[in-house]
Amino acid sequence: MRTIKMDETSMSLLSKWKLQQSKIYLAKGINTSNKKQLVFSNKYNRFIQPVQTQKWLQKVIDKYKLQPITTHGLRHTHCSLLFEAGASIKEVQERLGHTDVKTTMDIYTHVTKKTKASTIEKFDAYINSR
Repeated sequence: MRTIKMDETSMSLLSKWKLQQSKIYLAKGINTSNKKQLVFSNKYNRFIQPVQTQKWLQKVIDKYKLQPITTHGLRHTHCSLLFEAGASIKEVQERLGHTDVKTTMDIYTHVTKKTKASTIEKFDAYINSR
């Protein structure tokens, strides 16, 4: 388990969900004001089955006719976008919870190669702007 920083938009959506969740469970007589309240839980306010997130995702994919992706695929997409946004290998490693940078590099070599290719372009732009 680890704590990660999240953007304001996501935090705002999660705050709205927390209020909605509280109302849903209060109607069932379940108190959700516990400090360790789960963000996503089953109808008994307990841990969801691991496959549940994939079921939710599949409903969204079907509804909006999107390309299939797994929840783990979303993790890879997040990582790729972090690299494209300019995050360092170390920053991505810590965000993903890998114990060492080598794991991150081994899994995301294809992304890091693209990032490395753009490094010379950044350097060139910097030198030519002087």
